[in-house]
Amino acid sequence: MNYPFDTVGLDGNTIDILDETHKLLKSKFDIQFTGNIDFRLEDFQVFRECSSVNLKGSYVIKKALTDCYFLFVEPHTIKKSGSRSMPGLNDCSECQTWALAYLKKDFGRVFIRPETIADKIVELIHPIELDFEEDKAFSDTFYVLVTDRWKADAAMDRNFRNVVMDMRHEDVVIEIIDHVLIIGYGKPVSPDTAIQLADFVARLCSYC
Repeated sequence: MNYPFDTVGLDGNTIDILDETHKLLKSKFDIQFTGNIDFRLEDFQVFRECSSVNLKGSYVIKKALTDCYFLFVEPHTIKKSGSRSMPGLNDCSECQTWALAYLKKDFGRVFIRPETIADKIVELIHPIELDFEEDKAFSDTFYVLVTDRWKADAAMDRNFRNVVMDMRHEDVVIEIIDHVLIIGYGKPVSPDTAIQLADFVARLCSYC
């Protein structure tokens, strides 16, 4: 059977989940296979601990106003195993769903995730987070790290923050490099998660 994604190295259960996810996305967003595009995933900090990142499938979301994509990604990480007397290394991998969007504004480098109690404590000592005085709800919900405060503050307008606020999920991670945004959960593939991510980037491209 021919699948619209790379099945090399995948077990039967993973292939079935990817196939189910693809069919659901296609029915709701009219996604189309992109062919070979280098999204430069290795540039993103979310994959910094990976020994390699394999793109198993990429699809353009046709219902969006500007370019945005849905990705099946297989990150590989090397983990220690065994005991002190017989140490070893394991190559661990799992397929994940991520979505990517090209934005009109230049954000610099931005990292966004739900804020934790630990973040609030650190912020009291090292004020490294970008807060929005006019949007306390957003600042209380998300932890925002930036490299260029002026760029990020100008680009993260009310429309952007409203779309992000709808993604209230404890595991969501958003990273932006200049005009390119990637969002995911860092969890195994799930059809429901895929719909959330695709909907997010499609709506984001309608406003940003």
